[in-house]
Amino acid sequence: MANQREITICTYFKITSEPVHEIDEFSGDNTLRGFLRAFKAAIQAKEYDVIHAHVPHTGVLLLLATLAFGLFSRVMPISVYTVQNSYQNYKPRNRLMMLPIFFFFKEVVFCSNACLASFPAFYRWLCRGKAHVVQNAVDLERIDRTLARTEKDPLDSQFRVVSIGRIIKIKNPNVLLKAFNQVNDQNSQLVYVGEGDLRPQLTQAAEELGLKEQVELTGLVGRDEVFKHAAEADLFVSTSLGEGLPVAVEEAMACYCPVILSDIPPHREIAEGVDIIPLIHPNDVEGFAREIQRFREMSIAERREIGNKCREVIEKRFSLSIMHANLEVVYKRLPPRQGVKSTMEKAVSR
Repeated sequence: MANQREITICTYFKITSEPVHEIDEFSGDNTLRGFLRAFKAAIQAKEYDVIHAHVPHTGVLLLLATLAFGLFSRVMPISVYTVQNSYQNYKPRNRLMMLPIFFFFKEVVFCSNACLASFPAFYRWLCRGKAHVVQNAVDLERIDRTLARTEKDPLDSQFRVVSIGRIIKIKNPNVLLKAFNQVNDQNSQLVYVGEGDLRPQLTQAAEELGLKEQVELTGLVGRDEVFKHAAEADLFVSTSLGEGLPVAVEEAMACYCPVILSDIPPHREIAEGVDIIPLIHPNDVEGFAREIQRFREMSIAERREIGNKCREVIEKRFSLSIMHANLEVVYKRLPPRQGVKSTMEKAVSR
């Protein structure tokens, strides 16, 4: 959106990525003092139509900064906060942080209907009248640029299963490993794309099952590399116990990859209205094994047809253009800058 909106990023942690010419950056240095310095500089640099925070600690720090600099009445009327995960996925500390955020922020955006429904009634009461659902989405244009450079070897007969996400307890990675082991035919590969504290345990479990040569753990990779792994896979599987609205699932589907998902509310939200996505209880090893086997026995053409339907779901319901349009509805609820026509109104009028 950098060519359509004036965007500024202010961070607590030091920015380590390459700067983007169209975006103004105010980088913290991993300290509270550094964040306050960056925030003050950002506020002094220009007037804003929207100030949008995304995780609990930055939401609370934004509140503290507005109080420290006497900016509460200037900043909070244009504040938006996005909840990116379901309630059970947050640590107790972060759940407490969201109490003042829900009360003081002008608008609160939830990344899925399942995410909103997961919060206790008191939290939903705190943000009554200002809670909105804007579903997570994927950048189809970027994915298509990557896919144009990605070709699966037509002579590659190996059946490849991919899992994309953090290797942590709530993602339930061991269930997939056990299910894969049950249907292993020595000509299949399981690829975990991501990093997490369960990686050593998962590596050891794969070795104990005799799957060392068939299980790959890539560690952290760039987004384009994630798309390549999804495009080259025959099947994506998520055994997760909890999500907000998983972008990894949406990206795999956008890459024309069939998916098997755990039966949790966010996955049901993605699979709503379609019959091509099996939903399995998160701990049902046999159920996942049965579905993996079913997809492996399909012809390439059958899997491709399902992959095409998965892509259609994303195009119709989870594209960036849809997400941006829904966010703009939220932004338009905020009061315009006094005395000037807002940047957003100018863009809309053009």
